[in-house]
Amino acid sequence: MDIKRLSKTLSVCTQISVNDIEAIKAQGFGTIICNRPDDETEGQPNFKTIAKAAEAAGLTSRYIPVVGGQISDEDVALFEAATAHPAQPILAYCRTGTRCTILWSLSQAEHQSTDDILASTKAAGYDMSTQLERMNNKIKN
Repeated sequence: MDIKRLSKTLSVCTQISVNDIEAIKAQGFGTIICNRPDDETEGQPNFKTIAKAAEAAGLTSRYIPVVGGQISDEDVALFEAATAHPAQPILAYCRTGTRCTILWSLSQAEHQSTDDILASTKAAGYDMSTQLERMNNKIKN
């Protein structure tokens, strides 16, 4: 697991497994958000399996699957609502962490400057400059 911190309350990572749940809990996370659709690739653990293990460990889990390149405003709103959950910090995962980072970036566009968002994502190893126009459009709306 290569966990990247985007903010005080949210980190992202690549696909997790049931075996990672205890380590996630030990690192202090309170919620797991899955942004990867089930059966995206062969052998990928499905969300129900992850959620069951998370619940057994006392973690909250949310399922907001999105397809890369097809993230809607509704997906962003669902992600923003899920990250407002009190069981923080939150770990969001997908195949590479990029979809989670896009969702976070877009959800933050009305709350912080795009420069701050881009700096946070760059520090975590994600280039969100491709989302700049969309972030700016959210600010205007």
